[in-house]
Amino acid sequence: MAVVIASAISPPAVAQDYGTIVSAPDRSDADRNTDKRRDPLKLLTFVGVKEGMKVLDMEAGAGYTTELLARAVGPTGVVYAQDSADVIERQVKDKFDLRAQKPAMKGVIHVIRNYDDPVPPDVRNLDLITFFFAYHDMTYMQVDRAEMNRKLFAALKPGGYLLIADHSAKSGDGTLVGKTFHRIEEAVLRKEVEAAGFKLVAVGDFLRHPEDTRDVIVFRAPTPIDEFVLKYQKP
Repeated sequence: MAVVIASAISPPAVAQDYGTIVSAPDRSDADRNTDKRRDPLKLLTFVGVKEGMKVLDMEAGAGYTTELLARAVGPTGVVYAQDSADVIERQVKDKFDLRAQKPAMKGVIHVIRNYDDPVPPDVRNLDLITFFFAYHDMTYMQVDRAEMNRKLFAALKPGGYLLIADHSAKSGDGTLVGKTFHRIEEAVLRKEVEAAGFKLVAVGDFLRHPEDTRDVIVFRAPTPIDEFVLKYQKP
């Protein structure tokens, strides 16, 4: 697969109307259903993604977040949608390929690389990295998370942002319930990410649900899932 390399210098970023992006008439019904639990208007606002940005979307999966980011960065920006070859082949290839045909995905480059080496060597000075509801997956796959976080840190420009959202585990569960419940303890994730040099600059509480007992698999929980959203910056 050929990988197109964007310019090392991003064009000036321009603020976007996230409401218009989320309500775009050509978004799919399936994505609108996902909106009900993801609250993309608040998430995009918290992220602050702008037109012209150069973005990496970690574990892009079927591309729900990737498409939103692509709409936000517009024709002058670029989104690298990253996944491992194994996950793509086993889970989401057809779904992503179908989405990739949409005009909104024109500025997306699909990057098939291992999670602990996720960035093509010539891609640097990223404005933004998103890692949504997937960091917990790294805990039960053969991924060197410390190396992954170092590579993400190196790929960002100084002042660039790393946004992480994930399903919250109970205090003390650490990384032990990544595969069983698809959750991770927030404090443990913070410690791992901050060890790479990232500085926490904001915490979003708009996906918090204290009624969630956090001891059940997220796909079968009787209540909305308690989720944390963290905004990091590279000094």
